[in-house]
Amino acid sequence: MTRVLITGTAGFIGFHLAKYLLAEGFHVHGYDGMTDYYDVTLKQKRHAMLFQNERFAATEGLLENEERLWAVAEEFAPDVIVHLAAQAGVRYSLENPRAYLDSNVIGTFNVMEAARKLGVNHLLMASTSSVYGANTEMPFTETEKADTQLTIYAATKKANESMAHAYAHLYDLPTTMFRFFTVYGPWGRPDLALYKFVDAILDGRSIDIYNHGDMYRDFTYVDDLVRAIRLLIDAVPERPAEGLVPDGDSLSPVAPYRVVNIGNSDKVRLLDFVDAIEDCLGQKAQRNYMGMQTGDVPATWANAELLKTLTGYRPQTDFRDGIARFIAWYRDYYQK
Repeated sequence: MTRVLITGTAGFIGFHLAKYLLAEGFHVHGYDGMTDYYDVTLKQKRHAMLFQNERFAATEGLLENEERLWAVAEEFAPDVIVHLAAQAGVRYSLENPRAYLDSNVIGTFNVMEAARKLGVNHLLMASTSSVYGANTEMPFTETEKADTQLTIYAATKKANESMAHAYAHLYDLPTTMFRFFTVYGPWGRPDLALYKFVDAILDGRSIDIYNHGDMYRDFTYVDDLVRAIRLLIDAVPERPAEGLVPDGDSLSPVAPYRVVNIGNSDKVRLLDFVDAIEDCLGQKAQRNYMGMQTGDVPATWANAELLKTLTGYRPQTDFRDGIARFIAWYRDYYQK
């Protein structure tokens, strides 16, 4: 059975992916730094659930620790590496940019080196819709130019894409980068909007709504996201013969390398999102309308046609249903 090394298994997306792959019979080894960017207890509880499966093991370590990461990778000998660990958060990158360089650039380089040395069948790595930056033509497609990142977080992720393309070309390392669009769901990160909104409303605190609510996001439910990643594991890119790339494909003409959007292909107005939270909670929010935050963008919206072409699948959970599932988890977890 396929052996998959996943970085960031105590994180929101990594936990859900590991759980999904274990249910399908994969052997999974996790690697996670357990950093205190947010509540470590939440990370420990995610890992505790995964450890209930005998095909799961994990190592605690930072991506920047090249020797530790390599020792784990060499011993486990994965067929596939899925690199999800990163210093996350657009807004935190304004406060502590160096953390993003250490984790997202140096750490990712170490993951790529491990993949190269092991000659894995497929390296899959997380990027973000934030790399589209100041682009205004929507929905965003993978083949459009993306050179106007607005935050250090987005810039480090674009750097990852460029680094990965070079490695794919130089070492014939099949690599897929996925660009995520506003992922949400149970066991989510406390710094994400849905989590913060629900927590504040139930606690009687006000919520900050940026750009006076004139914001649009392509909300992607986490179960849809990890199903897409699972299907992409099998969609291994190949260096195209004579550099010929099919229309609409982001496959590189000179490397076994591809970028894929994973989104719901639907933009939702932030105020509609807040309304849905209020409806589900049966409680109104105290709204604090604010201007646009530095580095933020007014809208994101994915063209997911390439994902559909490669896998036959497209995320489709309605945001109201996803919100209801998150709130059910939140109430159960915090007994509220």
